[in-house]
Amino acid sequence: MCLVYILDDDQELSESLAWLLESVGIRSQRFHDPRDFLDSYDRSRPACLVLDVRMPELSGFDVQGLLNETGEPMPVVFVSAHGDIRMSVRAMQNGAVDFLEKPYDPQHLLDVVQAARRTARDRFAHRTLHAELRARLADLTAREREVLDLSVEGIPNKQIAGRLGISAKTVDVHRARIREKTGAESIAALVHDVLRLENS
Repeated sequence: MCLVYILDDDQELSESLAWLLESVGIRSQRFHDPRDFLDSYDRSRPACLVLDVRMPELSGFDVQGLLNETGEPMPVVFVSAHGDIRMSVRAMQNGAVDFLEKPYDPQHLLDVVQAARRTARDRFAHRTLHAELRARLADLTAREREVLDLSVEGIPNKQIAGRLGISAKTVDVHRARIREKTGAESIAALVHDVLRLENS
């Protein structure tokens, strides 16, 4: 399940938004203080954030910046009663998925939040796959990693052996150990995963 965080210092508006989301079965969690949100949100599950621009101490842009610094892939939907084109452009350039002016149309907001939740689930799945692949590759020895890197470049076994100054049979042994350590069905499948990781 993808959670929607609401960060807005206007308690009445955040309650209204939470009720709107709940009316269509979307679970949300409200925060009124940016520090409380930054200290409390759960990084281990997919989520998106509906974020007010103007708040005491930390602005919505400050919060967005702090999330970006941590590499947190949470999609952000900005809302503001005092928005303008400059604010909207700034938000989108920094990775926001949308920028809405208050008062917003309820159905439009629901559509935007649903899209943000889909983005959140996709980003979270992508990040999880990357973390799992990195963990699998971390167990490889330096030599095994060299063999894998050359395989990723599309170099045949005999040429890998020549480059590394080892026999083709030893290359086969390394490839077998790589498959065993990473749990890959084949080196080809692992190479595909590595290429996807490097290109994303």
